[in-house]
Amino acid sequence: MAALLGPDELVELAPTGYYVALRIGFAFPMEEINAYPEEWVAHYTANRLMLFDPVMRWAYANTGVIKWSELESDDPRKVIAQAKTFGLRYGITVAHLDSSKNGQRSFAAFTRGDREFTSLEIKLLQAYVIRRHNETAPPTNLTHAELEALGMVKEGKRLKEIAFQLNVSEGAIKQRLKNAKLKLGAKTGSQAAALANQFGLI
Repeated sequence: MAALLGPDELVELAPTGYYVALRIGFAFPMEEINAYPEEWVAHYTANRLMLFDPVMRWAYANTGVIKWSELESDDPRKVIAQAKTFGLRYGITVAHLDSSKNGQRSFAAFTRGDREFTSLEIKLLQAYVIRRHNETAPPTNLTHAELEALGMVKEGKRLKEIAFQLNVSEGAIKQRLKNAKLKLGAKTGSQAAALANQFGLI
C-alpha cells in the first residue's frame, strides 16, 4: 500500500503539511518537497528556527520514527510550540540512512492539526520515505568510459576536445553520453554530469 502513496494520499495523511528531503549530500538534498503552510515557512526562515529545531536535530542524528510530542522537553526555543500556533499541532519525523559505504540520509516530517498519527499511518509514511529514498539511489550501471566522459563534460570540455583527449571518435563520445543520460534520467549531457557529480560518481 505504501507504494501507492502519492501527493493526494500525503495530503490526506498529513493535512497541515509535510517536508521531505531525499538523499542529503554535503549540504543539499537530491530532492526536496516543502508542503508546509507558507506562513510557517516564512516564520521559520525569518527566525532561523532550523538552528534550534529539535525535529531537525533528531532527524540528522537518528533513524526510525519519532513523534514531535516526544521532543518537546528538549526544545528551549519552543519551536514545536510555535509550529502549533500555525496549525501543525501533531507531527512525526521519519529518518532513514542506507547501509552503503557512503550511506546517505533521507528524512521527512508530517503534520496534522487534529490528533496524533496512528500506528498504521506511521508505518505507511515510514515505508513511503524508504521507498522514495531507494528510488533516488544513484545508478550502479554506469561504465568507466561513461563516467570519464561525464567528468570531462563537468570540466567544461567540448565533444571534440573529449574525443581528442580520449583518442576516440566524436560518435563514440556521443554514444557514451547518450547511455549516461539514459541511465541517469537526464535530458542533457551537462545535466547528466551535474547529477553524476551530486551522486559522488565523478
